[in-house]
Amino acid sequence: MKRGKVYLVGAGPGDPGLMTQKGLRCLEQAEVVIYDRLIDERLLDSVPPKAERLYVGKASSAHTKEQAEINRLLVEKAGEGKTVVRLKGGDPYVLGRGGEEAEALADNNIPFEIVPGVTSSVAVPAYAGIPLTHRRFSSSFAVITGHEAPGKSRINWEKLATAVDTLVFLMGMKNLPDIVARLIEHGRSPETPVAVIREGTTPEQETVVGSLKDIVARVKESHLTPPAVIVVGEVVGLREKLRWFDNRPLFGRRVLVTRPRHQAGALSRLLIERGARPVELPAISIQKMAGRELDDAIADLRRYHWLIFTSGNGVEAFFGRLGASGLDSRVLAGRKIGAIGPATAQALRAGGIIPDYVPEVYSSEGLIAGLSRWDIAGKRLLLPRADIADKKLTEGLTGLGAEVHEIAAYRTLPQPEAMAQARGVILSGQIDVITFTSSSAVTSLVAVFNNKVPAIKAKIACIGPKTAETAAEAGLKVDIVAREHTIPGLVAAIEDYFEKET
Repeated sequence: MKRGKVYLVGAGPGDPGLMTQKGLRCLEQAEVVIYDRLIDERLLDSVPPKAERLYVGKASSAHTKEQAEINRLLVEKAGEGKTVVRLKGGDPYVLGRGGEEAEALADNNIPFEIVPGVTSSVAVPAYAGIPLTHRRFSSSFAVITGHEAPGKSRINWEKLATAVDTLVFLMGMKNLPDIVARLIEHGRSPETPVAVIREGTTPEQETVVGSLKDIVARVKESHLTPPAVIVVGEVVGLREKLRWFDNRPLFGRRVLVTRPRHQAGALSRLLIERGARPVELPAISIQKMAGRELDDAIADLRRYHWLIFTSGNGVEAFFGRLGASGLDSRVLAGRKIGAIGPATAQALRAGGIIPDYVPEVYSSEGLIAGLSRWDIAGKRLLLPRADIADKKLTEGLTGLGAEVHEIAAYRTLPQPEAMAQARGVILSGQIDVITFTSSSAVTSLVAVFNNKVPAIKAKIACIGPKTAETAAEAGLKVDIVAREHTIPGLVAAIEDYFEKET
């Protein structure tokens, strides 16, 4: 029988980008994952689909499972011969009770490994612009639990209050008044700067700054709630100069990403880099078509003078069928290749093809205007597209005298279930920006409102004029249109919009 093993893995303080590579490798091989409340659930995307996932989260006033039960669960699952990952917020051994869990495993002869994580005691202040040490202000810091019951403290407050330059309290929101009183009582100046940082390293991060004499009142006025990290010391005064995370134009804004799920990642990553919180609810999905018509066209490519691609999806579908036919890009020798924009051109380059023509204006109209200078009259053009693409491009190229063979290379399917969820978060005011990268995404979202979208506070951002036109025709007020009709261009346009607002 296979011998089980437990990996006690630190997931970091909240930002999934702070998860270690070794931690991710552990998740990829896990058969059981036992995880905490403050884990970013995107980390669970690395877990094999067949793995068992067990939530054992704890809040300050409610525990899904007591610690003894978690210990028993670890021993039980490893005893079944399974590879178990115990995924814990921050670092397992920094006020995370990882030592107790490791003891339980050792007592039962269960092999285990510790995979350290980035502790919130260091990362959260850093994300708030507060270095724990600084040559002018602090040469020492201490990490202290703030979760002790008043009157039963094991902390030596008399020595702690003035012996260490910077104090970091974890899980201390509930006991903040007692912490402040103890520090002042034992000699810390009431003027000492203090920062309380909620949901650190996430787009929901909030920071309240004050001093020991007024921080309790300031936190109360701000309605700050746990989880939070408390930093006490002169280094807090550096925050305004060094803050970098929570002063970006898109910080904390919730952005609805309606792209197909397999394509949403690029947009979401750029949004996260700028401080936004992407909400991925795909309006459409892409289904490649194995139609005979495209296969026949590929078998007879020599008859075409031009291949025109209007999306990365069209490129992917075309090259997919090309490979299925046992062919590669060499068969395109002698054909001219056109791409509607840089994203489509990039997709072609990934297949080893540099397009002969990309218009200056990334639209059907721009493509038609540009190709009018290529003398395409009498030329045969192959146009692999979506099944629901409008006819403007085909009609425009035909008007230039070209013989256009338009083929449906992929289907665009609406996703009503995801759009029903989108409807809920939009109407509840949880979304700041709705992004559209295609007209079909607009159509899919509008359909769940029975084609009558009510007044909403979310800003509408479109990748280009065609998508914006579809949105406007559907009754949406378009606030943002990317000047460069690409994913980076769309994010830049959203950023510019909010920069002008501030």
